[in-house]
Amino acid sequence: MLRFAIKLTRAPGAMNDADVEDLRSAGFSDRDILDIVEVVGYFAYANRIADGLGIETESWIPD
Repeated sequence: MLRFAIKLTRAPGAMNDADVEDLRSAGFSDRDILDIVEVVGYFAYANRIADGLGIETESWIPD
């Protein structure tokens, strides 16, 4: 799952059917895979919005 999430984050255009099949082989359901993709996509979106607006992180969040 983590390899999938990292690849989706760093190289989304390189994702292929084999990536999904690897998750299925590891026991993830299609719903699980959808959840993984949605969480990765949401964080990518939210981080780009924050970066684009120049939002600073809270002081209690480590760098």
